Amino acid sequence: MNFTSPRRRFASAAVAGIALTGLLSACGGSDSGNDASGSSGPVTLDFWGWANGQEAVVKAFNASHKDVKLKYTKVTDQLTMQKQLTNAVKAGNAPCLVQNTAEYVTSWVSQGALADITQYVEGDKGKFNPGSWASAQVQGKLYGVPTSSAPQFTIYRTDIFQKYGLKPPATWDDFIAAGKELKKHGVKVTNFAGEDPSTLEVLAMQAGAHWYSIDGDAWKVNFQDPGTLKAAKVIQEIIDNDLNSKLSFADYAAVQRNYDNGGTATRQISTWQMAGMVQNFTKSFGDWALAPWPTYAGEAAKTPAGTNLTGSLNLVTKQCKNQEQAADAAMWMSTDQTAVKTMASPETGNGVMPALKDSGAYVGETVSEKLLGKNYAPAQQVVKDSLNTVTTDWTFGPNWTAMFTEMQAGWAKVVNKEQKVTDLLAHMQQWTVKDLKSRGISVKG
Repeated sequence: MNFTSPRRRFASAAVAGIALTGLLSACGGSDSGNDASGSSGPVTLDFWGWANGQEAVVKAFNASHKDVKLKYTKVTDQLTMQKQLTNAVKAGNAPCLVQNTAEYVTSWVSQGALADITQYVEGDKGKFNPGSWASAQVQGKLYGVPTSSAPQFTIYRTDIFQKYGLKPPATWDDFIAAGKELKKHGVKVTNFAGEDPSTLEVLAMQAGAHWYSIDGDAWKVNFQDPGTLKAAKVIQEIIDNDLNSKLSFADYAAVQRNYDNGGTATRQISTWQMAGMVQNFTKSFGDWALAPWPTYAGEAAKTPAGTNLTGSLNLVTKQCKNQEQAADAAMWMSTDQTAVKTMASPETGNGVMPALKDSGAYVGETVSEKLLGKNYAPAQQVVKDSLNTVTTDWTFGPNWTAMFTEMQAGWAKVVNKEQKVTDLLAHMQQWTVKDLKSRGISVKG
């Protein structure tokens, strides 16, 4: 599965409507940004991001704007972004614009790091799909502009499945059964990277879990609800039966070679992750096809919101001295047709589905014909269908970054069979409640 990688998964959050009082720690912000230009010449806005294609988009923006210019800095990945942005905010020299994903918005708002740009962008709401638009909000205020959606599905090796008489798994039970058959032939059904607990996150989300929710004037934490335990059971069975590879995305090329060579036969991914396959494969072009995300037995089709309708955003920082220009630049990057197509293509960008209301029209841009071959046409329908089965009620908590970091350490032990998934969940329940209380945030759990 592996949603964390050098191009970390995009994610969404149902954070609109959260009351800030008592739920987010109070923290002031500074307006001492250093990215404004002098009195003469164009305004220059620092922009940090990690996605492929952004350099080309910035170049196009600068060529078409006289009074505002973007100065782009490429960050290694999403997790590195959080660390570098933390340091920049503390130093008082945060960039005006930063690429990020929705699970971090609440955390950054709670730290007073983001600017409320509602007045500059609210008139463009109708251009975006509702889920993506909501991902930029906290308490109904907008802090950035969504750049992408991330419909989710299974991609699998047709040649391997056909060789061993297998069909694409419709349910997680089917998935495990296929894994057991593939194991007989030295092939793994999936890959669990030890640094990537998002596998647990998205399966729990799909099962109806709610790790964070609002209860009155407090956060409620629950890492042991029925949905999470249902997800834990699936993951534990995969691990116990040695059906998964354990390749770390620290060696991204090795992971891609493993898929290309047939060592692992499936991934649960989104369109943007296909770009890495296109850019790194040499042998298996045309041997891949798409299928819907597996369901839990007896349940209707449902894909996790963590990598579906909402995705990446460009956020405006509070330290930016030119917030209106930054908001306008973010809007241009999300709506200009050339910029959108650049980012949508797996060849020129990150293979991301736009956040626009008509994002389904870009499926052909985001799905690689080179990778899928004769399976290209039916794959487009799989992607479109996934846009209609998204989970919409997941909430990211105010300490998500710290929580995810803590979960990473425990997940590595799960993958290495040093503890059970349920052990990790019990630890995360206690740790998250304690951490929120230490931040002065009201919490139940």
